[in-house]
Amino acid sequence: MPLQSQTLIPNFPNTDRTLLLSDELLLDVLSRLPLSQRNPNSLVCKRWLNLQGRLVRSLKILDWDFLDSGRLFTRFPNLTHVDLLNGCLFSPRDSGIRLTNRLVSMHMSSGFCSNCKFLQENMLPVQVVDKGLQALAKGCPNLRRLVVINASEFGLLTVAEECLTLQELELHKCNDNVLRGIAACENLQILKLVADVDGLYTSAVTDIGLTILAQGCKRLVKLELNGCEGSFDGIKAIGQCCLMLEELTICDHKMDGGWLAGLSYCENLKTLKLLSCRRIDSSPGQDEYLGFCPALERLHLQKCQLRSQKSVRALFRVCETVRDIVVQDCWGLDNDMFKFASVCRRVKLFSLEGCSLLTTEGLEAVILSWQYLESLTVVSCKNINESDISPALATLFAILKELRWRPDANSLLVSSLVGTCMGKKGGRFFKKT
Repeated sequence: MPLQSQTLIPNFPNTDRTLLLSDELLLDVLSRLPLSQRNPNSLVCKRWLNLQGRLVRSLKILDWDFLDSGRLFTRFPNLTHVDLLNGCLFSPRDSGIRLTNRLVSMHMSSGFCSNCKFLQENMLPVQVVDKGLQALAKGCPNLRRLVVINASEFGLLTVAEECLTLQELELHKCNDNVLRGIAACENLQILKLVADVDGLYTSAVTDIGLTILAQGCKRLVKLELNGCEGSFDGIKAIGQCCLMLEELTICDHKMDGGWLAGLSYCENLKTLKLLSCRRIDSSPGQDEYLGFCPALERLHLQKCQLRSQKSVRALFRVCETVRDIVVQDCWGLDNDMFKFASVCRRVKLFSLEGCSLLTTEGLEAVILSWQYLESLTVVSCKNINESDISPALATLFAILKELRWRPDANSLLVSSLVGTCMGKKGGRFFKKT
């Protein structure tokens, strides 16, 4: 055989050259490829499939048997983020009907009854979920994020004991007893509790559960309470114990009157979000008992019903130190309601969207009192008309750093600002030295 045709590996062109690479080296190469190429790469051979599984960190479980059989840990041994929500639900795969909610999306049968708690009748039993959590805790000791529904305190306690690095937890259909297991997660920083969801399932988190949570999870930075009950005592306990809490989200709450006053105990709270709340506070009490959040910077109201002047007035009192106010698709925000926002004298950013009752006059009366306002957004507010803009309001537009003005589809102000310096102060037109 001629010397030029000799080679150390016979039929080299037909041989997999990656066999010369160690698993560690090939893993390093695969990890540097774009995410869009990872799934196709796993189809090359069994070795690449196994190596690719070691790179996966986040996974949403759709088939509970995949977890129960142990195949999950063999296929993906290095998981840190696991979502078990859909895997805990009985969902007919052959159904063409799909239920979509802001919390869950799944297939459903044609025999669905609108008066029933649909998810409550289609969940895995608590014992099965707890058994899966025990297996998950042993197979994924480095777990950092977990989403689960219909677990008990015993299953969550196992996760807390085995997964010491758990930092984020989203728990659906929780109650006061379940929160005893969560309280053992000492390193938990982000927590989302979903108690009662209309039409899907029923559960209750009260002041007892909130107090247990506050005393156990003292390192919380972000907390979301969805469909939870409670009152002043529960919010106060969270503020006194969770000293690192910076963001609090309250969605569709069922709290008793007076809970707003508990926010004043959240001394380091920076962001407050109220989402889909049918009421703010039915009985906020006297101003001298309300207090305020000294470090609060952002207030976000979305899809809330602002029916009571007393509660809206109390809300802005508690949030009087905010710098950013975002109001989106809130019903009932008229001139009489919005005037209470004038107590927030440090506002720099204000965004208003989808509030049809507020007029130009009501908007102007408040924002002209905000001396530090720099950014203004008004979108889809049909009662705010350009023809009602006063010279004082036009002057304010001229000194804003950012202006987005589209109260309706026929708004001409934005196009008329092209080529001018209105809404551009502080940018390229005015630079501080």
